[in-house]
Amino acid sequence: METFFPSVCGACGAVLSTNERVVCTACLHHLPVIEKQQIAENLIKKRFYGRLSVHRAAGLLFYHKKGLSQHLIHQLKYHGDERISRFLGQWLTAKLKALHWAKTVDFVIPVPLHKKRKQKRGYNQVEGFGRAFAQQFKCQYADDVLIKTFNSRTQVFKNRFARTELKGGYFALKNRRKIKGKHILLADDIITTGSTLETCGRTLLKGAPSQLSLATMAITV
Repeated sequence: METFFPSVCGACGAVLSTNERVVCTACLHHLPVIEKQQIAENLIKKRFYGRLSVHRAAGLLFYHKKGLSQHLIHQLKYHGDERISRFLGQWLTAKLKALHWAKTVDFVIPVPLHKKRKQKRGYNQVEGFGRAFAQQFKCQYADDVLIKTFNSRTQVFKNRFARTELKGGYFALKNRRKIKGKHILLADDIITTGSTLETCGRTLLKGAPSQLSLATMAITV
């Protein structure tokens, strides 16, 4: 099947060679990777300062409009390239292996899609990313705790003011006993203003976890 439907790079669309996976070598060298996780953590915590109590945080890429990182994540979210999610998750977890806090996570919880949107897309773009973390650090992946109750439009294309208006009622908490006293890692694809993660994080805190950490594929700058 590869002869007729060759694998292509998720970032640039070039045909991958036999030793390349998901993203070609050229794009791997040009993607805006956050080299030091301390930088990523500081950026994320600064964005949520005074809004949400974040224990630890991790991020892989800087998100630049019209850049490779935008194209890569758009391929994942809007063009059905689901393999990108797990690829980015494995890439990030490789950078986190030496960090003690990552090994203390009990549950990875993805920012959820509304059931109608998930049915239309066929998958939650954060699932592979979150499952890669759970597999690497031998914790549980739980998509039955945080539920989206309102099918809102994507946050990426809303203006900054509109994004800050996201209401807490858009998400609901289920099976809250599961996360009581546990270290939760909330996973998402992109942090822009942080309104979605803030709302999700506040909802999860109602379940009284011991700590709330965040992980994202990309951070807007």
